[in-house]
Amino acid sequence: MLVASGVVHLGVWAVAGGPWEGPVTWRKPILFGISGGLTSLSLGWALGRLPPRRGDVALAWATAVALLVEVALIDLQRWRGVASHFNRATLLDSLLYDVLGALIVFVTLACIDLAVRFAVAPPADMPADMVLAARAGLGLLVVSCLLGIWSSVHGEWRMQAGLAPETLGAAGVVKFPHGVVIHAVQWLPLLAWAAGRAGLAEARRARLVTWAVAGSVMLLTYALVQTLLGRARFDATAVPAVLLAAGVAGLAVPALVTMAAWMRCRRRPPGDAAA
Repeated sequence: MLVASGVVHLGVWAVAGGPWEGPVTWRKPILFGISGGLTSLSLGWALGRLPPRRGDVALAWATAVALLVEVALIDLQRWRGVASHFNRATLLDSLLYDVLGALIVFVTLACIDLAVRFAVAPPADMPADMVLAARAGLGLLVVSCLLGIWSSVHGEWRMQAGLAPETLGAAGVVKFPHGVVIHAVQWLPLLAWAAGRAGLAEARRARLVTWAVAGSVMLLTYALVQTLLGRARFDATAVPAVLLAAGVAGLAVPALVTMAAWMRCRRRPPGDAAA
């Protein structure tokens, strides 16, 4: 439902037009719908791989409903023609903004619970590369959620001071660190799965995932440095630019190696068992 809502609003934007950036745009229903849906699916996948625990079904339902209500409120505010975030223009706007904050805190706690469970007792039947991908992806998701909460608190303080809530310093974009690796919980397990399908040995798959984790961390570091320095996303000086290049390479190289292995696997004659 969440992914579908994002796709529907993408169609609305294609017809209605309007800017992509700004407090009142179709960007938020699109991105929050698709992103929330992918996150919900990933959390369900992670929870489904863990040994059952009392309360898991209730936790899964509560988390899914929290994400659904969050996106529904963001959609509602856009259709009302007002901002969904940092909006206290009326009592209703303020109430909805506070509800959004409470929902995000709850989802963050659910993510922390899953990340801790994977860190302490990962599934025994899961390959080492997939365990690493899931652990790192969930960990980066938690960090992203915490950065999102920080951006809300920071924006609230700036809004009360009469300043732009979504910036830091001259041009730092507060939401940049929050969003840059929030979907590592999808791309890291996807890399591990694809490397396995390409026929790569587990040790090599683990090395590729390790590189991708390092690349993800460098991208997050780059986003934090840019924001804390008060610089725009890609207005980088030498050192941050090196971090950005290393982060992109850390993700691109494993992806290319996996793609090359998959192509070799596809060209291999049937019955050829050579590695």
